[in-house]
Amino acid sequence: MRTAMCLAFVMAAAAGSAQAAGATPPAGPAEPAWPSPDWPAAAPAEVGLDAALLHQARDYALEGDGSGIILRHGRAVLRWGDPRALYDLKSSTKGIGVTALGLAMADGKVRSLDQPARTFHPTFGVPPEGNAATGWPERITLLHLATQTAGFAKPGGYTELLFQPGTKWSYSDGGPNWLAECLTLAYKKDVADLLFERVFEPIGIRRSDLVWRRNSYRPHEIDGLPRREFGSGISANVEAMSRIGYLYLRGGRWRDRQLLPREFVEMVRVVPEFVRGLPVLAPEQYGQASNHYGLLWWNNADGTLPDVPRDAYWTWGLYDSLTVVMPSLDLVIARAGKSLKRAAGGEHYGVLRPFLGAICRAATATAAAGPPCPPSPVIKQMAWAPPETIVRAARGSDNWPLTWGDDDALYGAYGDGRGFDPPVPQKLSMGLVRITGGPADFRGE
Repeated sequence: MRTAMCLAFVMAAAAGSAQAAGATPPAGPAEPAWPSPDWPAAAPAEVGLDAALLHQARDYALEGDGSGIILRHGRAVLRWGDPRALYDLKSSTKGIGVTALGLAMADGKVRSLDQPARTFHPTFGVPPEGNAATGWPERITLLHLATQTAGFAKPGGYTELLFQPGTKWSYSDGGPNWLAECLTLAYKKDVADLLFERVFEPIGIRRSDLVWRRNSYRPHEIDGLPRREFGSGISANVEAMSRIGYLYLRGGRWRDRQLLPREFVEMVRVVPEFVRGLPVLAPEQYGQASNHYGLLWWNNADGTLPDVPRDAYWTWGLYDSLTVVMPSLDLVIARAGKSLKRAAGGEHYGVLRPFLGAICRAATATAAAGPPCPPSPVIKQMAWAPPETIVRAARGSDNWPLTWGDDDALYGAYGDGRGFDPPVPQKLSMGLVRITGGPADFRGE
């Protein structure tokens, strides 16, 4: 059929131009790879990445020493430093700790993120006693705590409320620490044990890979249970960080087990509507954070980093510990060590540009040189039909994007025409069609 042959021609032409240019086409496996027990390795070119640009990113990261790993399609394409060295992740703990919120949603411990924190924690928000006088603690929800809009001051201890919940964005350790207490009380269980049993151990993280310290800012126990922090407190190696990132990349699924709700993972990586555009306290430190912050994970939803996909999101702590997830590029990046080099007076995200930008360009540079997608494992070659056999059953209609459905039919759209014979009465700016049959007896409807 004419439309199918046109599609085949486009695919063949793209492949031919790549071969003529001597490019290595990006290759992606049909199924994601998994560690067993270590990550399988691949050369950058094997997964469509430019090695020189990856090395540029690594060299920038090594200005702060430390360790790192870059995964594509579940394959380790670059490592540096000691993969088993433990690093104090500081605020990257926030993005790891909030994983317990996903479990609580799956288990029905949390019915809605709009539930007030007081539902779980009778003394929530107090001390200090001055917070009670505002009337605000009763109005703070779990969503406020997870989006840095609850209003607690920065330190991780018992801090004052700075504003009415949901009216501003302010980076805080205290707010996430209250969230950790709410989840501890909801489960009546140490959240560290909860996460090891339900998430960390199933994805291959041992207690020697990730250590959660005792609370440094509040009493060590709450209702006889360890009182963990979400604001900081986890030390881990980049191996553990990469596994957490890969779990999120795969939508909360690990092999054949759905460990986290996919809906929760989607919530983590986007900016809630009510947060977008809120005034930011200390914008000289945090920039336009309310436009690129999800549920205790940073993101690039507003395109602040122009070389980085807008669907990218990451945990980020002091000393620039990073677990980065890029769904559209099928990438996970983990890095920890000392602080990266900052320009004096630079913007908040500026320190990330040389690192993440080079990695993303490593993917797009190779993609630009080769065909737009990996070679098909099904369509091995093509052959032209004799011109006299070509049938035009939709004259005057153009622009034929096509896709195959699981019902063995082709689905397409045509522009500025009246479609297949018999044509529709009026010319359409865009029409939709289902095509069945074979080259000799196809029909559109």
